[in-house]
Amino acid sequence: MRSIWKGALTFGLVNVPVKVYSATEDHDVPLHQVHHEDGGRIRYQRICEIDGEPVEYADIDRAYVDDGQTIVLTKDDLASLPTEKSREIDVVEFVPSDQVDLLTLDKAYYLEPDSKSPKAYVLLRKTLEQTDRTAIVRFTLRQKTRLAALRVRGDVLVLQTLLWADEVREAAFPALDEDVKISTKELEMSAALVESYSSDFDPEEFVDEYQKELRTLIDAKIEAGEGFDAASTFGDEREAEKGGEVIDLMEALRASVERTKAARKGSAAADAEDTADDGDADEEKPTRKKAAPKNAAPKKAAPKKPAAKKASTRKKAG
Repeated sequence: MRSIWKGALTFGLVNVPVKVYSATEDHDVPLHQVHHEDGGRIRYQRICEIDGEPVEYADIDRAYVDDGQTIVLTKDDLASLPTEKSREIDVVEFVPSDQVDLLTLDKAYYLEPDSKSPKAYVLLRKTLEQTDRTAIVRFTLRQKTRLAALRVRGDVLVLQTLLWADEVREAAFPALDEDVKISTKELEMSAALVESYSSDFDPEEFVDEYQKELRTLIDAKIEAGEGFDAASTFGDEREAEKGGEVIDLMEALRASVERTKAARKGSAAADAEDTADDGDADEEKPTRKKAAPKNAAPKKAAPKKPAAKKASTRKKAG
């Protein structure tokens, strides 16, 4: 990893030199806009609306526009602001960790000790752990003053930016003010359903299914030779010969996706029906069936479970 910021954590007379690293990364498949007929990339230009001419990025400044007036702020103007020169992460206060609203948490960063001796870093980390406190800090990153929560994750200090109070919308929904009656039996059934889904959270068990299927689709198109070749002639006979192969491959891919969806629906329907039956029993504890393997064909449900049978029917590939 490459550090994106370097400075020091400060509270009182204590100074902890640190390097800042982005703690997360995006693994989405990168997609570009292209012309559907020939695969040519679509490019955008920065055009001045007054003279209609393209403008280089180096010649672009920022501005505040209000009531017909445009106030231009040059790079020198922004650099002159005091916060831009700060290289300190100032601790404002230490608060109980449970007082930090998860809704306000934003971008996360790792802090690495940046001194010959990491003693001050380790001392702060252990102090936060033992007191179950989170440090609320202020710092400047990319020309913006930010509020953040400094907390412990394993052996590393994590800096997680916070939304400002006025950036969190109020949940003002009229339906929340209605007086809703919930019976004891309904609560018991709901608790039984929760219990049937109870487990220990392991993030490694979850994957981005959309990105996975998107990569499968792209690989299938590459295997079928569906990519555009800028040097070839549009409408080449070789592309026409591959047309049948592409259709067959895509049909197989669609059928695979539909089969997986049907298996999930069948499993979900069976789980819901079994949970409802178990919830009516006085002594039996509701259990949760294991989901069918992702790539396995869905099993036919027993006649007495029409919902599962219907869900397991595979749709015709489109």
